Amino acid sequence: MLKIYGSMLCPDCVQCCEELTEAHVAYAFLDFSDSLAILKAFLAIRDGSPLFDEARKAGSIGIPCIVDEQGNVSLEWSRYVGQAEA
Repeated sequence: MLKIYGSMLCPDCVQCCEELTEAHVAYAFLDFSDSLAILKAFLAIRDGSPLFDEARKAGSIGIPCIVDEQGNVSLEWSRYVGQAEA
């Protein structure tokens, strides 16, 4: 199951969840708007990964942040659409 870090205040996070739900991809949405523990977990991922360099330079947050079962981190949810779990 995918873990998605983000906030439902973010239009990209809303779109990500909608598309994954429509594609029947299993995920857990971890909304850091409601939890400092989730925010800290996300920041540990973001601050330790060069994947977020462009987002940091642009002053962006870098969400939605998708973590797959193998621990791979991505900012592109479209790669998981069509990969629904059986």
